[in-house]
Amino acid sequence: MTNQETFHKPDTRVVELDIEGMTCASCVNRVERKLGKIEGVEATVNLPLESAHVTVPSTVTDQQLVDTVNATGYKATIRQVPTQQPRHSVEVGDMQQHASKRGTGEHAEHVAHSDDFGAQGAHAAHGEAPHKNHMEHGPAASTLFPRLILAAILTVPVFAISMIPAFQFPNWGWVVAALALPVVSWAAWPFHRAAAINARHFASTMDTLVSMGVIAAYFYSAWQLFADPRITEHPGMEGMSGGLYFEVAAVVTTFLLLGRYLEANAKAKAGNALKALLNLGAKDATILVDGREQKVPADQLQVGDIFVVRPGEKVATDGVVAEGSSAVDASLVTGESVPVEVGPGSPVTGATINASGRLLVRATRVGSDTTLAQMGRLVSQAQTGKAPIARLADRISSVFVPIVLIIAVLTFVLWVVFSGDLNASFTAAVAVLVIACPCALGLATPVGLLTGTGRGAQLGILIKGPQVLEDTRHVDTILLDKTGTVTSGKLAADHTIALNGQAEEDVLLLAGAVEAASEHPIAHAIAAAAKEAMPDAGLMPRVEGFTSAPGGGVKGTVSLNGARKSVLVGRTGWLEENGVKPTPAQQETFVEQERAGATAIWVALDGQAAGIVSLTDTIKLGSADAIRKLKELGIRPMLLTGDNAAVAAQVADAVGIAPDDVFAGVLPEGKVEAVRKLQDAGATVAMAGDGVNDAAALAQSDLGIAMGSGTDVAIEASDLTVMGSDLNQLVQAIELSRRTLSTIKTNLFWAFFYNAIGIPVAALGLLNPMIAGAAMAASSVLVVANSLRLRSFGK
Repeated sequence: MTNQETFHKPDTRVVELDIEGMTCASCVNRVERKLGKIEGVEATVNLPLESAHVTVPSTVTDQQLVDTVNATGYKATIRQVPTQQPRHSVEVGDMQQHASKRGTGEHAEHVAHSDDFGAQGAHAAHGEAPHKNHMEHGPAASTLFPRLILAAILTVPVFAISMIPAFQFPNWGWVVAALALPVVSWAAWPFHRAAAINARHFASTMDTLVSMGVIAAYFYSAWQLFADPRITEHPGMEGMSGGLYFEVAAVVTTFLLLGRYLEANAKAKAGNALKALLNLGAKDATILVDGREQKVPADQLQVGDIFVVRPGEKVATDGVVAEGSSAVDASLVTGESVPVEVGPGSPVTGATINASGRLLVRATRVGSDTTLAQMGRLVSQAQTGKAPIARLADRISSVFVPIVLIIAVLTFVLWVVFSGDLNASFTAAVAVLVIACPCALGLATPVGLLTGTGRGAQLGILIKGPQVLEDTRHVDTILLDKTGTVTSGKLAADHTIALNGQAEEDVLLLAGAVEAASEHPIAHAIAAAAKEAMPDAGLMPRVEGFTSAPGGGVKGTVSLNGARKSVLVGRTGWLEENGVKPTPAQQETFVEQERAGATAIWVALDGQAAGIVSLTDTIKLGSADAIRKLKELGIRPMLLTGDNAAVAAQVADAVGIAPDDVFAGVLPEGKVEAVRKLQDAGATVAMAGDGVNDAAALAQSDLGIAMGSGTDVAIEASDLTVMGSDLNQLVQAIELSRRTLSTIKTNLFWAFFYNAIGIPVAALGLLNPMIAGAAMAASSVLVVANSLRLRSFGK
């Protein structure tokens, strides 16, 4: 099962490595293979991020991992996770006393990238350089740009003089050789250096092919020039019978540098979504200490702190509203555009924006425990992972370069044997070397994954790992938990039935007056309905002698229109306990309400049944539309609930789920059984839920989807997390996963197709090395550009 694979044995830990010097899929495969030879070590290496996610047993040290990677020819460093910053206070004495009551509250864990969020806030607050995050690794465009500019400036005259007779002059070959030398040496140095490092370890990568092709073209031409110094004594192409390829070496270098530069820029764009996510958090927080406001860096907040959030400010960290009411814009985190009303006791998430009133919030999570940090961690782990489809590319790349070198040698030999033309033989061999570079192959999967998961984070969709992409493609059935997923999970008074000649408005008002003193959710719903039904904005009638019984109901005395009435509100047993016995006809009316799927509550006045308040769980506005979209995606929606069959049938009918696709009266353990039953019947099952009672079913399903308004347990047990509570976001999550997988497959197809076609064409002598270089660079850029189209998903 997907989600279970991510759990680690108790005696293992996760180490994140930053690795410099990797350039292609062959590099990735070598590092994974070398690390995998250490007993108990499992490594997943990501090329665009130049990082490795390594599961390590307790017997292996971090230094062993670093030494192993370094011995492979690359440079590895352990990504450090900083502890929580000590608080620096303006009111030193007060702050020390305040801090001593809470302890230090340090947070540190060996998990990727949760440090980026906290550290960036800390460094920004102190004016320091931000902590280096994984998006800043790799060949930076700024380092490639000077080499590209020099190569371009010198390559233009080299190409013009070599290829256009009008620009040629006596002994032009020597000038071209001099102009091309800085291009093939300094400008092409990144290729030569990487090839040399790999050669020392008896390995080969795409840089080996590039370096050999460029050096061969230059030195072959130089040898021809020194062997016959007068080869270009006379202007005109007819004087080139010996064959000079300085322009090939220069143009190939320039095209490849251009490709690398565009890749670096594109990869930076692909990572922008996660960088933006990690930078969402507030940099400062205003805390209350002994009634005084003090500003501190947000990363120094500790659990239990009370901090102030003014209108327009970001909530500094996860917490619960202690005082005040407002509307909070959570769109940056959850993807939901409608602000959420909050008041005392309401949870709020760090990085959301306070839209109106002043709030006092008590911090409940800080540092790496916050929702935002967890989002960043989940996205980063997904981007570091590797989809099963990428394993094929890795297996091919491990033998690809040696095979290409053999093909290049065979091409040269066979051309010499059958044609006797040394120049044509050399041209075909160099073209094979240049066209075969597998950089597009190495970028196909990780850049698609990087862009897709980054866009998902912007939409409030967290994809736990690459395997999820494969799973979403196969899902054909989805089980939807009713309460909190299809419905809001909040009861609302639907209608009131008056009995014994009472007026409906009086029954509801008297019931609401008594229930207003209770904390029960049903009481809140009845009280809210009573307030809404009042003809004016007057106060609710006052209740006296209020008492309540858990699981039974409430009672009290209420004055209405000058008359005092004894009011009972509750279940049938509560009425009977207080000596009130409804007539058979009234009981039948009550049962009919329950059969219709409502929660029915009795109201009795002065010892007689006076009415029934019917409450229903409200269906979320977008649920019916989401169910329709799921069907269009070829997924069969099914409803799963612990409620009775009548309630389940009513909800299913309202949203468009077939009666046969409803599981009602299901206990938590029964949800797991329902998933297994469908799996045994051959279905690939997704489960969507938001509560603790859904966690086991989420883990059992082929694809677990947690609605982000739910519990941490549900989110931990799932594969996909939708930070909002709208079912349409769930549909969007499935669509994004499938689109990302489709993009990766398209990338891999073109990468394979390109090499499969290009190498034979080059070997047959039908491809100029300069065109091969341009095509190779273009293939990498096209793969990245195709992936970047995912950035527009959902717009």
